Amino acid sequence: MALTEKEASQYSPNVLAFYGDSVYEQLVRREVVLRGSTNAGRLHDLAVKQVRASYQCEAVSVIEPMLTEKEADILRRGRNAGGISVPKSAKPSEYRRATALETLFGFLSITGQHDRVEQLFNEICKALPVGD
Repeated sequence: MALTEKEASQYSPNVLAFYGDSVYEQLVRREVVLRGSTNAGRLHDLAVKQVRASYQCEAVSVIEPMLTEKEADILRRGRNAGGISVPKSAKPSEYRRATALETLFGFLSITGQHDRVEQLFNEICKALPVGD
């Protein structure tokens, strides 16, 4: 079941980011597994690099120019969301941009725009390769 964009827009950015975090992490895990068989520890290390706030912050810079007006608005809502606790391992500005990315991925996924999620994720992977 998918929500309409209007319904999804009623959700707080933090709720969309909560969901988007899992969407993004699943994409990352699939990507590292498809790169080739290795041990689980190595897969974990590769995945962690891509789900860090600093990496996701860079990912926002990659996809920002290709966003629609609606997507850019969702991204802004995520970046400006209140009630975010920044972990000590991240800079506040990076963490806010990472939250924005997760908000966008959550919004797109919950509204059934899976092709768009894949398109944006593929652009991120092309622009920001993680060492093998």
